[in-house]
Amino acid sequence: MASMQRRLGPNIVGYYGLLQAFADALKLLLKEYVSPTQANLGLFFLGPIITLIFSLLGYLVIPYGPGLALNDLNLGILYMLAVSSLSTYGILLAGWSANSKYAFLGSLRSTAQLISYELILSSAILLVVMLTGSLNITVNIEAQRAIWYIVPLFPVFIIFFIGSVAETNRAPFDLAEAESELVSGFMTEHAAVIFVFFFLAEYASIVLICILTSILFLGGYLYDYLPSLFFLVEYIDFDYYINNLNKESIFSDPLIEGLLYGLTLGLKSCIMIFILYEQEHLSPEFVLISWCPFVELSYYQ
Repeated sequence: MASMQRRLGPNIVGYYGLLQAFADALKLLLKEYVSPTQANLGLFFLGPIITLIFSLLGYLVIPYGPGLALNDLNLGILYMLAVSSLSTYGILLAGWSANSKYAFLGSLRSTAQLISYELILSSAILLVVMLTGSLNITVNIEAQRAIWYIVPLFPVFIIFFIGSVAETNRAPFDLAEAESELVSGFMTEHAAVIFVFFFLAEYASIVLICILTSILFLGGYLYDYLPSLFFLVEYIDFDYYINNLNKESIFSDPLIEGLLYGLTLGLKSCIMIFILYEQEHLSPEFVLISWCPFVELSYYQ
Protein backbone atom coordinates (compact mmCIF):
# COMPACT_ATOMS: atom_id res chain seq x y z
CA MET A 1 0.00 0.00 0.00
CA ALA A 2 2.85 2.40 0.80
CA SER A 3 4.49 1.68 -2.55
CA MET A 4 1.21 2.10 -4.43
CA GLN A 5 0.51 5.44 -2.74
CA ARG A 6 4.13 6.56 -3.26
CA ARG A 7 4.67 7.03 0.49
CA LEU A 8 8.41 6.76 1.12
CA GLY A 9 8.30 6.33 4.89
CA PRO A 10 6.72 2.92 5.58
CA ASN A 11 8.57 1.08 2.80
CA ILE A 12 12.23 1.94 3.47
CA VAL A 13 12.65 0.55 7.01
CA GLY A 14 14.07 -2.91 6.44
CA TYR A 15 13.57 -5.12 3.41
CA TYR A 16 10.33 -4.00 1.69
CA GLY A 17 9.38 -2.15 4.90
CA LEU A 18 9.11 -5.32 6.99
CA LEU A 19 10.73 -3.65 10.01
CA GLN A 20 8.40 -0.65 10.03
CA ALA A 21 6.17 -2.12 12.76
CA PHE A 22 9.20 -2.71 15.01
CA ALA A 23 10.43 0.83 14.34
CA ASP A 24 7.04 2.28 15.32
CA ALA A 25 6.94 0.17 18.49
CA LEU A 26 10.45 1.28 19.46
CA LYS A 27 9.55 4.91 18.82
CA LEU A 28 6.47 4.76 21.05
CA LEU A 29 8.27 2.89 23.84
CA LEU A 30 11.08 5.47 23.95
CA LYS A 31 8.81 8.48 23.58
CA GLU A 32 8.52 10.95 26.45
CA TYR A 33 5.21 10.70 28.24
CA VAL A 34 3.21 13.85 29.02
CA SER A 35 0.07 13.58 31.14
CA PRO A 36 -2.67 16.24 31.47
CA THR A 37 -2.41 18.29 34.65
CA GLN A 38 -6.11 18.13 35.57
CA ALA A 39 -6.63 14.48 34.64
CA ASN A 40 -7.64 11.73 37.04
CA LEU A 41 -4.36 9.87 36.70
CA GLY A 42 -5.60 6.64 38.32
CA LEU A 43 -8.44 6.13 35.86
CA PHE A 44 -6.36 7.70 33.10
CA PHE A 45 -3.84 4.86 33.31
CA LEU A 46 -6.42 2.22 34.22
CA GLY A 47 -8.52 2.74 31.07
CA PRO A 48 -5.95 1.47 28.52
CA ILE A 49 -5.02 -1.41 30.82
CA ILE A 50 -8.65 -2.53 31.15
CA THR A 51 -9.16 -2.34 27.39
CA LEU A 52 -6.05 -4.41 26.63
CA ILE A 53 -6.68 -7.03 29.32
CA PHE A 54 -10.27 -7.72 28.29
CA SER A 55 -9.28 -7.79 24.63
CA LEU A 56 -6.73 -10.52 25.37
CA LEU A 57 -8.95 -12.55 27.72
CA GLY A 58 -11.12 -13.61 24.79
CA TYR A 59 -8.33 -15.90 23.54
CA LEU A 60 -8.80 -18.11 26.61
CA VAL A 61 -11.58 -20.19 25.05
CA ILE A 62 -10.37 -20.33 21.43
CA PRO A 63 -9.96 -24.01 20.38
CA TYR A 64 -7.04 -24.52 18.01
CA GLY A 65 -8.02 -28.17 17.58
CA PRO A 66 -10.13 -30.83 19.30
CA GLY A 67 -9.27 -30.32 22.95
CA LEU A 68 -6.57 -27.73 22.14
CA ALA A 69 -8.00 -24.82 24.14
CA LEU A 70 -6.72 -23.20 27.30
CA ASN A 71 -10.19 -23.59 28.81
CA ASP A 72 -12.95 -25.35 26.90
CA LEU A 73 -15.89 -23.71 28.66
CA ASN A 74 -19.42 -24.94 28.08
CA LEU A 75 -20.45 -21.28 27.88
CA GLY A 76 -17.51 -20.21 25.73
CA ILE A 77 -19.51 -18.06 23.30
CA LEU A 78 -21.28 -16.28 26.17
CA TYR A 79 -17.89 -15.72 27.82
CA MET A 80 -16.48 -14.11 24.67
CA LEU A 81 -19.49 -11.79 24.38
CA ALA A 82 -19.17 -10.76 28.03
CA VAL A 83 -15.42 -10.15 27.88
CA SER A 84 -15.64 -8.13 24.66
CA SER A 85 -18.37 -5.97 26.19
CA LEU A 86 -16.33 -5.18 29.29
CA SER A 87 -13.56 -3.57 27.24
CA THR A 88 -15.99 -0.72 26.57
CA TYR A 89 -15.52 0.46 30.16
CA GLY A 90 -11.83 1.09 29.53
CA ILE A 91 -12.65 3.33 26.56
CA LEU A 92 -15.25 5.27 28.56
CA LEU A 93 -12.96 5.72 31.58
CA ALA A 94 -10.01 6.80 29.42
CA GLY A 95 -12.03 9.49 27.66
CA TRP A 96 -13.70 10.82 30.80
CA SER A 97 -10.62 10.83 33.05
CA ALA A 98 -8.54 12.91 30.60
CA ASN A 99 -10.55 16.06 31.47
CA SER A 100 -10.63 16.94 27.78
CA LYS A 101 -13.75 17.64 25.77
CA TYR A 102 -12.23 16.09 22.64
CA ALA A 103 -11.37 12.83 24.40
CA PHE A 104 -14.74 12.76 26.18
CA LEU A 105 -16.71 13.23 22.96
CA GLY A 106 -14.57 10.59 21.26
CA SER A 107 -15.20 8.09 24.06
CA LEU A 108 -18.96 8.71 23.92
CA ARG A 109 -19.03 8.19 20.15
CA SER A 110 -16.94 5.04 20.35
CA THR A 111 -18.91 3.60 23.28
CA ALA A 112 -22.24 4.26 21.59
CA GLN A 113 -21.05 2.53 18.42
CA LEU A 114 -19.67 -0.50 20.26
CA ILE A 115 -22.83 -0.99 22.31
CA SER A 116 -25.09 -0.56 19.27
CA TYR A 117 -23.38 -3.05 16.98
CA GLU A 118 -22.89 -5.63 19.73
CA LEU A 119 -26.64 -6.22 19.46
CA ILE A 120 -26.21 -7.17 15.80
CA LEU A 121 -23.30 -9.48 16.57
CA SER A 122 -25.17 -11.13 19.43
CA SER A 123 -28.24 -11.73 17.27
CA ALA A 124 -26.17 -13.31 14.48
CA ILE A 125 -24.31 -15.51 16.97
CA LEU A 126 -27.58 -16.68 18.53
CA LEU A 127 -28.80 -17.85 15.11
CA VAL A 128 -25.71 -20.04 14.84
CA VAL A 129 -26.20 -21.30 18.40
CA MET A 130 -29.78 -22.26 17.57
CA LEU A 131 -28.48 -24.73 14.95
CA THR A 132 -26.08 -26.45 17.34
CA GLY A 133 -28.00 -26.07 20.60
CA SER A 134 -24.82 -25.37 22.55
CA LEU A 135 -22.73 -22.40 23.64
CA ASN A 136 -19.56 -24.51 23.58
CA ILE A 137 -17.23 -23.33 20.81
CA THR A 138 -15.84 -26.80 20.10
CA VAL A 139 -19.36 -28.20 19.70
CA ASN A 140 -20.16 -25.44 17.20
CA ILE A 141 -17.06 -26.29 15.19
CA GLU A 142 -17.64 -30.06 15.19
CA ALA A 143 -21.24 -29.50 14.04
CA GLN A 144 -19.84 -28.07 10.77
CA ARG A 145 -18.18 -31.30 9.63
CA ALA A 146 -21.10 -31.90 7.28
CA ILE A 147 -21.16 -28.37 5.86
CA TRP A 148 -19.77 -25.00 6.88
CA TYR A 149 -22.42 -22.63 8.20
CA ILE A 150 -21.46 -19.93 5.70
CA VAL A 151 -23.44 -21.88 3.07
CA PRO A 152 -26.88 -22.13 4.75
CA LEU A 153 -26.41 -18.91 6.75
CA PHE A 154 -24.79 -16.68 4.15
CA PRO A 155 -27.12 -13.69 4.80
CA VAL A 156 -26.37 -14.02 8.51
CA PHE A 157 -22.66 -14.11 7.68
CA ILE A 158 -22.97 -10.83 5.77
CA ILE A 159 -24.79 -9.22 8.70
CA PHE A 160 -22.17 -10.55 11.11
CA PHE A 161 -19.36 -9.27 8.89
CA ILE A 162 -20.87 -5.77 8.75
CA GLY A 163 -21.23 -5.79 12.53
CA SER A 164 -17.61 -6.93 12.85
CA VAL A 165 -16.42 -4.04 10.69
CA ALA A 166 -18.30 -1.60 12.93
CA GLU A 167 -17.15 -3.31 16.14
CA THR A 168 -13.48 -3.00 15.16
CA ASN A 169 -13.78 0.61 13.92
CA ARG A 170 -12.79 -0.19 10.34
CA ALA A 171 -13.91 1.94 7.41
CA PRO A 172 -16.60 3.04 6.73
CA PHE A 173 -17.42 2.76 10.45
CA ASP A 174 -14.25 4.53 11.60
CA LEU A 175 -16.12 7.74 12.47
CA ALA A 176 -15.66 7.19 16.21
CA GLU A 177 -12.28 8.90 16.04
CA ALA A 178 -13.51 11.57 13.62
CA GLU A 179 -10.19 13.12 12.61
CA SER A 180 -11.91 15.65 10.37
CA GLU A 181 -14.14 17.31 12.97
CA LEU A 182 -12.44 16.24 16.23
CA VAL A 183 -8.75 16.15 17.09
CA SER A 184 -8.92 12.37 17.55
CA GLY A 185 -10.87 9.81 19.51
CA PHE A 186 -10.81 8.77 23.17
CA MET A 187 -7.00 8.42 23.10
CA THR A 188 -6.33 12.08 22.28
CA GLU A 189 -4.47 12.82 25.52
CA HIS A 190 -2.66 9.46 25.72
CA ALA A 191 0.90 9.04 24.54
CA ALA A 192 3.89 6.71 24.62
CA VAL A 193 3.36 3.29 26.25
CA ILE A 194 -0.29 3.58 27.28
CA PHE A 195 -1.09 4.78 23.76
CA VAL A 196 0.42 1.48 22.58
CA PHE A 197 -2.00 -0.34 24.90
CA PHE A 198 -4.96 1.06 22.99
CA PHE A 199 -3.52 0.04 19.64
CA LEU A 200 -2.62 -3.44 20.88
CA ALA A 201 -6.17 -3.81 22.19
CA GLU A 202 -7.62 -2.65 18.88
CA TYR A 203 -5.63 -5.08 16.76
CA ALA A 204 -6.10 -7.90 19.28
CA SER A 205 -9.85 -7.34 18.91
CA ILE A 206 -9.51 -7.44 15.11
CA VAL A 207 -7.71 -10.79 15.23
CA LEU A 208 -10.19 -12.16 17.78
CA ILE A 209 -13.27 -11.18 15.79
CA CYS A 210 -11.77 -12.72 12.66
CA ILE A 211 -11.04 -15.96 14.55
CA LEU A 212 -14.63 -15.96 15.85
CA THR A 213 -15.92 -15.44 12.30
CA SER A 214 -13.91 -18.39 11.01
CA ILE A 215 -15.14 -20.51 13.94
CA LEU A 216 -18.82 -19.70 13.52
CA PHE A 217 -19.09 -19.75 9.72
CA LEU A 218 -15.94 -21.32 8.19
CA GLY A 219 -15.61 -24.48 10.25
CA GLY A 220 -12.86 -23.23 12.57
CA TYR A 221 -9.99 -25.71 12.63
CA LEU A 222 -11.71 -28.20 10.28
CA TYR A 223 -9.84 -28.71 7.01
CA ASP A 224 -12.25 -31.11 5.27
CA TYR A 225 -13.51 -28.48 2.82
CA LEU A 226 -10.37 -26.34 2.79
CA PRO A 227 -9.25 -27.62 -0.65
CA SER A 228 -12.30 -25.93 -2.17
CA LEU A 229 -10.67 -22.59 -1.35
CA PHE A 230 -7.86 -23.41 -3.78
CA PHE A 231 -10.11 -23.90 -6.81
CA LEU A 232 -7.83 -21.68 -8.90
CA VAL A 233 -5.01 -24.22 -8.66
CA GLU A 234 -5.95 -26.73 -11.34
CA TYR A 235 -2.92 -29.01 -11.36
CA ILE A 236 -2.96 -30.16 -7.71
CA ASP A 237 -5.60 -32.65 -6.65
CA PHE A 238 -6.08 -31.43 -3.08
CA ASP A 239 -9.15 -33.62 -2.57
CA TYR A 240 -7.09 -36.73 -3.24
CA TYR A 241 -4.49 -35.85 -0.62
CA ILE A 242 -7.05 -34.86 2.02
CA ASN A 243 -9.41 -37.82 1.48
CA ASN A 244 -6.57 -40.36 1.53
CA LEU A 245 -5.13 -39.41 4.90
CA ASN A 246 -5.31 -42.89 6.42
CA LYS A 247 -3.76 -44.20 9.59
CA GLU A 248 -0.47 -44.95 7.86
CA SER A 249 0.02 -41.37 6.74
CA ILE A 250 2.14 -38.77 8.49
CA PHE A 251 -1.01 -36.90 9.54
CA SER A 252 -1.94 -39.73 11.91
CA ASP A 253 0.68 -38.34 14.31
CA PRO A 254 -1.22 -36.29 16.96
CA LEU A 255 1.43 -33.56 16.90
CA ILE A 256 1.26 -33.15 13.12
CA GLU A 257 -2.52 -33.32 13.15
CA GLY A 258 -2.73 -30.68 15.88
CA LEU A 259 -0.36 -28.48 13.90
CA LEU A 260 -2.53 -28.90 10.81
CA TYR A 261 -5.63 -27.94 12.80
CA GLY A 262 -3.91 -24.81 14.10
CA LEU A 263 -2.60 -23.81 10.67
CA THR A 264 -6.07 -24.28 9.19
CA LEU A 265 -7.63 -21.94 11.77
CA GLY A 266 -4.80 -19.47 11.22
CA LEU A 267 -5.24 -19.51 7.45
CA LYS A 268 -8.98 -18.87 7.65
CA SER A 269 -8.44 -16.12 10.21
CA CYS A 270 -5.77 -14.46 8.03
CA ILE A 271 -8.17 -14.42 5.10
CA MET A 272 -10.80 -12.72 7.27
CA ILE A 273 -8.24 -10.24 8.62
CA PHE A 274 -7.25 -9.27 5.09
CA ILE A 275 -10.89 -8.81 4.05
CA LEU A 276 -11.76 -6.90 7.23
CA TYR A 277 -8.72 -4.64 7.37
CA GLU A 278 -8.25 -3.94 3.67
CA GLN A 279 -11.83 -3.89 2.46
CA GLU A 280 -11.80 -0.07 2.20
CA HIS A 281 -8.64 -0.34 0.06
CA LEU A 282 -10.14 -2.87 -2.35
CA SER A 283 -12.70 -0.55 -3.92
CA PRO A 284 -12.15 0.21 -7.63
CA GLU A 285 -12.19 3.97 -6.99
CA PHE A 286 -9.41 3.73 -4.40
CA VAL A 287 -7.19 1.58 -6.60
CA LEU A 288 -7.75 3.80 -9.63
CA ILE A 289 -7.04 7.02 -7.73
CA SER A 290 -3.95 5.50 -6.07
CA TRP A 291 -2.37 4.23 -9.28
CA CYS A 292 -3.17 6.98 -11.77
CA PRO A 293 -1.97 10.52 -10.96
CA PHE A 294 -4.12 12.03 -13.73
CA VAL A 295 -7.28 10.46 -12.34
CA GLU A 296 -6.20 11.66 -8.89
CA LEU A 297 -5.84 15.24 -10.19
CA SER A 298 -9.19 15.22 -12.00
CA TYR A 299 -10.86 13.51 -9.01
CA TYR A 300 -9.90 16.24 -6.57
CA GLN A 301 -10.64 19.01 -9.07
